[in-house]
Amino acid sequence: MQTVIIIIHLIIVLALIGVVLLQRSEGGGMGLGGGGGGVSGFMTGRGQANALTRATAVLAALFFLTSMALAIMASTNRAPRSILDGAAPAAPGQQAPAGGQGGNVLEQLQRMQGEQPAAPAPSPGAPAPAPAPTAPQVPQSQ
Repeated sequence: MQTVIIIIHLIIVLALIGVVLLQRSEGGGMGLGGGGGGVSGFMTGRGQANALTRATAVLAALFFLTSMALAIMASTNRAPRSILDGAAPAAPGQQAPAGGQGGNVLEQLQRMQGEQPAAPAPSPGAPAPAPAPTAPQVPQSQ
């Protein structure tokens, strides 16, 4: 059903483009039969403008309706998802996939963080590690 509406939507789009290009603009454009003669005397300039204006309005309304129908169909065919649904912790009996594959990005990052080795203990004769640098202090007024 969605494919049929997409095809109808594309046909409406092409017809709308054609009708807009056929309208006479301030600069002349591609308007049919300039000068009020119409297409082989078929319609007067005024009648032609009214017909093209009505056709544009009808095609625009159809374009809007098919767009809304496609949007509704797309939202009903898709199950609601939340990024928080995949972040739930695994049950105690469940095993994480081997090699860090599978799961969402958050789970993979948590596994990678858990797999990192702890800092090695210093040997008895080695100097103590330097303290971690701290942020610069803001001067205090006295």
